[in-house]
Amino acid sequence: MINRVILTGRLTKAPGLKYTPTGKAVANFTLAVNRTYVNGDGERGADFINCILWGKQAENAVKYLHKGSLCGVDGTLRTRKYENNDGNTIYVVEVNVERVQFLEKKKDQYDEQY
Repeated sequence: MINRVILTGRLTKAPGLKYTPTGKAVANFTLAVNRTYVNGDGERGADFINCILWGKQAENAVKYLHKGSLCGVDGTLRTRKYENNDGNTIYVVEVNVERVQFLEKKKDQYDEQY
């Protein structure tokens, strides 16, 4: 069986960082990935993919990525479910990111001044 996901897109907001009870870092973010086709109105749609990142990579993502950052992720699809406050079962599909690549250079003082 193969379960491999490789995506390139832009973050919809800055990643959020939390720590598990055992102290392991975990970051969540949503990646907007453009579709390859244009609709009848000449617009290109996007898919919004939930991603989860662990450990040192999670801490680095929070440090260096922000809303609009272009990045690539490589990982596996995971599904989970939970029951909300109303008793409804909610199903979630997300990418368990094993590797993240920052695809834009970090802005330096020169870039920010001009």
